[in-house]
Amino acid sequence: MTTSLPLTGAGLGLRREMLPEVLAGDNQNIDFFEVAPENWLPYGGKLASQFQALTERHAFACHGLSLSIGSPDPLDIGFVKQLKTFFKQHNIRLYSEHLSYCSAGGHLYDLMPIPFTEEAASYVAARVRTVQDILEQPLILENVSYYAAPGQQMSELDFIREVLNQADCQLLLDVNNIYVNSVNHGYDAKAFLQALPSERVAYYHVAGHYQEAADLLVDTHGADIPDPVWHLLQLAYQQHGVKPTLYERDFNIPALSSLKRELDTIRALQQQALKASAPQKVAL
Repeated sequence: MTTSLPLTGAGLGLRREMLPEVLAGDNQNIDFFEVAPENWLPYGGKLASQFQALTERHAFACHGLSLSIGSPDPLDIGFVKQLKTFFKQHNIRLYSEHLSYCSAGGHLYDLMPIPFTEEAASYVAARVRTVQDILEQPLILENVSYYAAPGQQMSELDFIREVLNQADCQLLLDVNNIYVNSVNHGYDAKAFLQALPSERVAYYHVAGHYQEAADLLVDTHGADIPDPVWHLLQLAYQQHGVKPTLYERDFNIPALSSLKRELDTIRALQQQALKASAPQKVAL
């Protein structure tokens, strides 16, 4: 039986290559899964049946790849309506997308940075409102990693805040992306994280990355979570509260038991933060 309860705890990004292990296990220490809807929408037959079996047993969120919210191309309204049907069919609790774009007269096959300008913020916010009206649910936007900032007229932080405010939407706070950008663009990761609006944060992403050079990190989702990202996640819990946290692992995927150990660490940090924030009883 499916429910509409919110997500909690520590979740795992589900890749199709993980299916055999996931279907064969009890998955008791995976609180929820997240998938890219584009990776499942086209399929029927056995794969669709397997996915349906999982969504009937477990809580799911969706993290999209191709909405292209910042694109100069018109919104694909037909695709958004497909998503709405998919979300209802599988009781998808949350839907997030990237604050970026991946199409301009055709697919670009990468997440491109939106210019940090007032004009772009208003343009994106209007498109977000359209998507939310069709879906009849909030759209959650992720702060993305980027390697260049073409046409920049405002800071990344101000741009994110402006889009969230104008669109009245939520934030998927990707802790690894903050850390990667802080190294690549030379800003204070802690100050950036603390300045984000707590009331907009819906859930968190954590992942690993690749160090190309001392001043160049690449957001690969292909490694274990490093200590600086763990420390930043702890700060996020302190600053914005304990919320569902998703571990992304898209490449160099180890055994499910190894992935579950990362989830155990997330839950331990969540419990630590909740304990620290609980009111202390005063002995009389």
